[in-house]
Amino acid sequence: MTVELPTEVRDLLLGRITDVADYPQPGVMFKDITPLLADPKAFGALTDALVELAATYGATKIVGLEARGFILAAPVAVQAGIGFVPVRKAGKLPGATLLQSYDLEYGSAQIEIHAEALESGDRVMVIDDVLATGGTAGASLELIRRAGAEVAGVAVLMELSFLPGRDRLAGPLAGAPLDALIVV
Repeated sequence: MTVELPTEVRDLLLGRITDVADYPQPGVMFKDITPLLADPKAFGALTDALVELAATYGATKIVGLEARGFILAAPVAVQAGIGFVPVRKAGKLPGATLLQSYDLEYGSAQIEIHAEALESGDRVMVIDDVLATGGTAGASLELIRRAGAEVAGVAVLMELSFLPGRDRLAGPLAGAPLDALIVV
């Protein structure tokens, strides 16, 4: 589902996302959100929209996916008055962790979460900047459930509709909502 943002908010966010051709490799059109992050009005509007979704989902914790998901998720957690939990690439967290492997187009990757970060009764909202193929988001949903928590929903700033992320997440979401503020 796509969140119905007021036109002025949608235009503000879209106006601060720039296209960078041939990055990180030839033929790729990279969507750069750093100008949006540098604009306090746009970043504030984005945070407000995500806080509203956290309330709608009934979230008690916010998970941010490495790395840009951290930037978006942390202020949402603070503004919503709930905890923030990072999901990191394997080997980046000290102490006991839960590890999840997932497949990439060419190869595999691993993410992890602190073993004690989530518990039974937590309703977890996952936040990331872009939904592309859905691999990392899907793996994070598995980690959340393995930790004993419930997936409240997934929210992204931008969904790349020409990639299979939404379809790939249909099973792992198990009925939880997936919201994109912008679909390109």
